[in-house]
Amino acid sequence: MNSTRFASQIHAILTKKREYCILSYMAITNPLKTRLENLKRTYDKQKVDKDSLLQILDEAELPESVYNSNAIENSTLTLRETEKILLELEVGKEVSLREVFETKNLAKIIEYERAKIKEIELDFTLLLFLHKILLNNINEKIAGRFREKGEFVRIGSFVAIPPEHIENELQKAIISYSGNLTGFFIDKIAKFHLDFETLHPFNDGNGRIGRVIVNFQLAKLGFPHIIIRDKEKKDYYTAFDEYRADGNTKKMERIICLAVMESLHKRIAYLESKNIIKLADYANKINKPAPVLYNRAKRQSIPAFREKGIWKIGI
Repeated sequence: MNSTRFASQIHAILTKKREYCILSYMAITNPLKTRLENLKRTYDKQKVDKDSLLQILDEAELPESVYNSNAIENSTLTLRETEKILLELEVGKEVSLREVFETKNLAKIIEYERAKIKEIELDFTLLLFLHKILLNNINEKIAGRFREKGEFVRIGSFVAIPPEHIENELQKAIISYSGNLTGFFIDKIAKFHLDFETLHPFNDGNGRIGRVIVNFQLAKLGFPHIIIRDKEKKDYYTAFDEYRADGNTKKMERIICLAVMESLHKRIAYLESKNIIKLADYANKINKPAPVLYNRAKRQSIPAFREKGIWKIGI
């Protein structure tokens, strides 16, 4: 049996298993949905006539977004080096040219998506266009195209589907996402992200493109961008392992949900002109143990958020 046929059969078995097992897992709890919906209403109310402030927040957050997405893919750059590259400042000689282009190209993609959000739609044209930008000056041979015959990729111990099936399976994922009019939006976005990364349609850059698409989908629904952080990479990767093993989407749903809530908490704090202080200082102020508040922040049970990796809160 040739490798292509064998991989196709394994993919078919895993797909059927996921479709069966996914029904047995609960999505985000109703209380969490309610909290998220209330935050969104507050955000929508407070952002009226404050587009300039939101743009400033987006611009300030760009280096952090780029840094974390690249770090998840094992980039060696620090946040400070990422900031310098985006500001066209000189960086150390030890920084590779590839990592410079990875930083600049990813920033261009994020800025393009934000600027064109009302004009573009999720389709092959968008995915290929973004991928071409991402790998510009890095690997022109594979930039802007899906994997082709004979190009297989492995993610850990998982082998992605053969190239011959990519377009068909990816189109199914897009149709499933767009055609699901009743599912909770985070459930849908998480499922598409899991499917996209499992298909691994490109030879390189799948993770970064996938996370840009998550933010594209959120922005289309009126939500701010989120940051999936390198420090939480273990949980993020585990979410893919669980999905590929038995169709469990719950962990990815929670990761995205908490990230959305954190992004909303941050923007609401600024929109309401609150005094932004470090969470550690707030703990001292209210005489609470800092570890307790950090745990609540991670669960988003308090309106805390991170800036450059530091937990803060608006008071």
